[in-house]
Amino acid sequence: MLSEFLLSEMTRLGEQDALPLHRQLYEALRRAMLDGKLAAGERLPSSRDLAQDLNLSRNTVVAAINQLSVEGYLASRVGSGTYVNDSVPRALPGQASRRAGGPARASAPVGRLSARGVALSTTFCATELEVQPFTPGIADFSAFPLTLWQRLQNKHWRMTYPDMLDYASSGGHAPLRRAVADYLRVFRSVQLDADQVIITTGTQQSLELCARLLADHGDTVWAEDPAYWGAVKAFMATGLHIHPVEVDTEGIHPTEADNAQPPRLIYLTPSHQYPTGAVMSLQRRHQLLATARAHGAWVLEDDYDSEYRFSGPPISSLEGLDTDGRVLYMGTFSKVLYPGIKLGYLVVPKAQVAAFKQAHYDLNRPGQMPQQAALAEFIEMGHFSSALRRARQSYAERRHCLLQALAPVLSEHSDGPRITGAEQGLHLCLRLPSQVNDQALAQRLAQQGLTVRPLSAYCLARQDLRGLVIGYGYAPLADIARYGPVLAAAVRQELSEPPTR
Repeated sequence: MLSEFLLSEMTRLGEQDALPLHRQLYEALRRAMLDGKLAAGERLPSSRDLAQDLNLSRNTVVAAINQLSVEGYLASRVGSGTYVNDSVPRALPGQASRRAGGPARASAPVGRLSARGVALSTTFCATELEVQPFTPGIADFSAFPLTLWQRLQNKHWRMTYPDMLDYASSGGHAPLRRAVADYLRVFRSVQLDADQVIITTGTQQSLELCARLLADHGDTVWAEDPAYWGAVKAFMATGLHIHPVEVDTEGIHPTEADNAQPPRLIYLTPSHQYPTGAVMSLQRRHQLLATARAHGAWVLEDDYDSEYRFSGPPISSLEGLDTDGRVLYMGTFSKVLYPGIKLGYLVVPKAQVAAFKQAHYDLNRPGQMPQQAALAEFIEMGHFSSALRRARQSYAERRHCLLQALAPVLSEHSDGPRITGAEQGLHLCLRLPSQVNDQALAQRLAQQGLTVRPLSAYCLARQDLRGLVIGYGYAPLADIARYGPVLAAAVRQELSEPPTR
């Protein structure tokens, strides 16, 4: 019976690798297809039936099925259900199934991934680390004016000239680059002119472009520890040696031991460290720039959510303190508009502008010019500022609701848990005592339908951090009010139990 096989596989995977539940189910279903227990064209039980048979939340089942669908193992038919794809490969007759931890049959490694490919596909998996809602998989973009946005896009598609359908060799649509430059000068204290702005598809592309143009294969990049998974992936993909540098309450804190491994690049999230939320102090910023100068290193400043500052004065950019032209500043529109817009920006020192534009054109063949034109008008007409105000108010309410829900845990355990990073952004970090197994706690919460991320999973080298990274930006206010107390109760129970791990 399928459910018995899946339960057996999930039990084995849970004991062997301590995988999250949705990943256990993903691997078990995948194995069932590869071993022929689910035949090509066979219809899967509904997500509701699977959840009931396996005693899992429906969200866990849906997450596993969605991942298998994205990878081509499953195909959905409207009004009919989900079926095993006809193209799923089968184990050859007499060939043993290859299981994690099991003996491998000696054979030629046909079509295997490179070492880098294996690392990229198994390390810091986004589906397990992305800070998304701590409530069941709901993305809420209700504050964004979709009707207006659609009207602007339609307008520019009707007006599009042939050259707007071609690749963009100038770094992006000129009005958009001007609008970005004006915004950054006023609100982020970035020193720039419009020619220094390069429009990219987002932070990932900005990071990869910097890594390719500013460092060679094997060069060292200092990365914050704990780290933003997307930056780690970008540096892995470009063949750089990642050297973790610990973060404290004032941001990244290089030591003499770190200086013994001089960097070519230094990657930072100084205004709201990801994921701890630490804000880099002014003194630490000056020290960091002096360190970069001493090593002849480039500084990559990722200002990913500076638009959302809920208490205290705005934090100016690190680039605004740079007098040497060694800081490259990057941001994205996905936090104010919507993630799928896939538009970001990179501010490049003047001396490197021509090289970056040429390489961006040759490597990435940038386009999306009608969409860029619509966004430029959206900003110029004041709609971006209005959308930001509405979003900021909405997220402030969600943040306040979440903090209220967690407050009893903090007051009951004054010597243990604390919240960091709540002054800005769309997530906060609930720091927990070092004896807490935050990964097991996150798994137990997942069984209740709550998606939070263990802080320890973001660490590169250090072993001393425990906590929960909780996103509230994509969770409706009503769901935060409903599930916040559930989250708090689970944490309270964890802290009340004597440590057994």
